[in-house]
Amino acid sequence: MIKVGDTIPDVTLKQMTADGPADVKLSEYCADRKVVLFGVPGAFTPTCSETHLPGYVQAQKELAGKGVAAVACVSVADFFVMDAWGKSLHVGDSVDLLADGNSEFTNAAGLALDLSAHGLGIRCHRFAMVVDNGVVASMAVEDNASQATVSSAESVLEGLA
Repeated sequence: MIKVGDTIPDVTLKQMTADGPADVKLSEYCADRKVVLFGVPGAFTPTCSETHLPGYVQAQKELAGKGVAAVACVSVADFFVMDAWGKSLHVGDSVDLLADGNSEFTNAAGLALDLSAHGLGIRCHRFAMVVDNGVVASMAVEDNASQATVSSAESVLEGLA
């Protein structure tokens, strides 16, 4: 599993834009700035939609005040789903929703979570990391995917103090 001091995987994710889907090369996205990257097991799922993503939307300005240039959410979903999820929660441009439809980031970072027993297939662990100029500066992974405690916006903010 990816850890503090590791370089962010050089993978390409997808993001829906006003012009349609666009490639987001993660190494370039994280270069020369501080980024909070958090992952969720699934868009439209209870914890992800009720607390995890909304917490980052609400904390975006406070995170920016602590030097965070961008906040991004990653999920093993396609860019259409991520876009619809963002619209349903009125995310706007506060959090970039990055689709890891082929699990390239999830696998490269060692964050795959097998939820097949629940009919959900392979997903991403719930996590939060601070990436500074492409290097993982802090990393927290939830023991229980249905909770957002160590990966919450509040927890990340505390770590940035």
